[in-house]
Amino acid sequence: MAEQQSYWFVAKTRHGAELGVRNRLTQLGVESFVPTRTRRSDRGKGMVEEPILTSFVFLRANKADALNLVHFCGVKANLVNDCATHRLMFVPDKSMEDFRRVLEASVEEGGLVDKPLYLGEKVRVTQGVLKGVEGYVLEFQGRFYVVVGLLDCLFARARVPRAWLEKI
Repeated sequence: MAEQQSYWFVAKTRHGAELGVRNRLTQLGVESFVPTRTRRSDRGKGMVEEPILTSFVFLRANKADALNLVHFCGVKANLVNDCATHRLMFVPDKSMEDFRRVLEASVEEGGLVDKPLYLGEKVRVTQGVLKGVEGYVLEFQGRFYVVVGLLDCLFARARVPRAWLEKI
């Protein structure tokens, strides 16, 4: 890991604090991402934004800045270590971009899934808003989805016409 290069670091916060941490990072001028969805309020007073993935925030910074944010800048989160390497866990830019694009395109029929149900061949989307996204094809109840993984434990899917998928 190059010290001055920016990465998407994985940070863990307490349940319910995800949006507050994201907002604090925005105040500090740090790019961040919390997967969310919008739903009607239980009290019927408009729409509310809620995290899809609880207790996690992704922030883009170099290593020194990421450590500084959580230790000295009042960001109430801890950076996550990879259990295998004992180093800070980070996500490559292309993986984060693909993950975000699939989540954004999956409002009706996709979203986060616990695990891919039947991993198929590695594919690339050739058309539409997800053009260029690489993942795995999943066929479920006669519909085709592209499934994109993040950190081998988070997966997002979006419905894609079979004709728009090419084997890699």
